[in-house]
Amino acid sequence: MSDMIETATLRLVLKSQYHAGLAMLREAIEKCPEDLWLRTPPRNAFWQVAYHALYFTDLYLQADHLSHHPWAEHQSDNQNPDGIPGPPEPGNSLPLIPRPYTRAQVLAYWDVCDKMVDGAVDGLDLHSPQCGFPWYKVSKLEHQMVNLRHLQHHSAQLADRLRTELDVGIKWVGARPRA
Repeated sequence: MSDMIETATLRLVLKSQYHAGLAMLREAIEKCPEDLWLRTPPRNAFWQVAYHALYFTDLYLQADHLSHHPWAEHQSDNQNPDGIPGPPEPGNSLPLIPRPYTRAQVLAYWDVCDKMVDGAVDGLDLHSPQCGFPWYKVSKLEHQMVNLRHLQHHSAQLADRLRTELDVGIKWVGARPRA
């Protein structure tokens, strides 16, 4: 019985932190001016980092890599569908990255991700020793921690860009407000 209580508590904490991290990302997306949205340098435009953070939040909230169904407006006709370019694949004629997503598209994807969190976390086997993604050799629970750190890492990058470029801050969200 205590194991069920511990798992239920863990699920509440994971949901809270996903929603808090996503809230901070949303604020950064909303505060980004149009000229910064597409600008490079830095190496990756604002839209790329925002989309990348959402893409992996979505992907890694799934039970495994085979369970993922890309967002309806996802562009897969490129070498790096997550938005962040790696080295070009030799002989691959596809573009390196997707066409830029608009702020409206990224916010629509944000809505999809935020709405999926509770059901997705409830459906995860947090006691599984495998995460379901063969390129990661960690437990399902640790993989969720990795996913949260990834979301927070990129949210912080975007918040820093806004502070550096515009002296605009992003409010800290420590946890999802309790109902």
